[in-house]
Amino acid sequence: MTVSPPHSLQSRPGGERRVVARVFALSDVGRTRDHNEDTFLVADLGSGAPLDFELGYHEITADAHGLLFLVADGMGGAASGELASGMAGTLVLEALRQQWMTGAPTSDRFATALRDATVNANSRIHQYAKEHPEHRGMGTTATIAGLLGDRLYVVQVGDSRAYLVRDGTARQLTKDQSLMQRLVEAGELTPEEAEVSDRRNIILQALGPEAHVTVDITHQQVRRGDTLIVCSDGLSGLVKANELAACAGEVSDLRQLCRQLVDRANERGGPDNITVVAVRFEGDGLDEATATDRVGYTAFPMAGTLNDQMREVVATPLTPPRAIRADPTPPKGIRRTAVGEMEAERRRAALAAEAPLIGAPPPVLEERRRAAIPVFMVLGLAALAALLWTAYQVANG
Repeated sequence: MTVSPPHSLQSRPGGERRVVARVFALSDVGRTRDHNEDTFLVADLGSGAPLDFELGYHEITADAHGLLFLVADGMGGAASGELASGMAGTLVLEALRQQWMTGAPTSDRFATALRDATVNANSRIHQYAKEHPEHRGMGTTATIAGLLGDRLYVVQVGDSRAYLVRDGTARQLTKDQSLMQRLVEAGELTPEEAEVSDRRNIILQALGPEAHVTVDITHQQVRRGDTLIVCSDGLSGLVKANELAACAGEVSDLRQLCRQLVDRANERGGPDNITVVAVRFEGDGLDEATATDRVGYTAFPMAGTLNDQMREVVATPLTPPRAIRADPTPPKGIRRTAVGEMEAERRRAALAAEAPLIGAPPPVLEERRRAAIPVFMVLGLAALAALLWTAYQVANG
């Protein structure tokens, strides 16, 4: 069954150009988990109400306040992970209702509202965990895509992802805040090696575990016929970008598309929860794609974001922050990283990769040096003794 669209596909009165989004969302527990810590949320920000997909897909004509698409992957185990991801969706939407719905709907205000809503959600989740010790350490990733006019603004914390499929190609709009991403950027690993690493689930940021978070914001112009896919790593870790694009190109029914993607992840073991939000954009408010369009990760220039902080980083040696084991099946850790230190973290990530980050804090660089000192002293003394003995023999030859 298809949910009756809230707006007609016919032109609006007065010939106003429309942006129409057909959307469906699906979440699955996977093959090995006994509970689902993922959350998705889709909302028409004009009405402020989240959409229900029990009866089928929705077709929404975006108004001046835009649309919201969110996927959050909780960690902390059972109730804590579920609680953290659920809170992320609720708190982001609540903050947008309060901050965004008043005032002129401009692009800068929209990006600011998305940033502030995410930062606020982090503070609220962190404070809740402090007040409820049974949930200590809980956290969640968050990929939050907001559509305003013909442009997407994507807030990223963690390693859930957003892709845009256009002309048979899926391009990632977000950048994972993960150890493996840093190693790839540093040239220490190839993307193929990172995909099979036993440390691929280690992330550098999440909402909740720390009092402060620095979000990444990207933006992308949408064209007619584009498909947005927002998903948790339970999908992106098993179904590659070229497969996402192939499925999106072959399947017009978004319900079928989501089910096909989830089934494919489950066929490959389904070791984690699997969540996907699929959105297809149409309407005369969008232009046709051109060969000169840029599609992919494009940072939105804004103070207080990860891109802004990284521009100011001075590359100095830093002690690798410790890891926290957040979820044993599969392990997913959070490495504590101070605001503004992400670039330096990348430069020394190769050293950190040698440490047993999952399940135990890694030895810091200074500790490694101290541990190595006795060995080098013994070797040095032995070499010196050998040299002196040789000199003695020559002198008394």
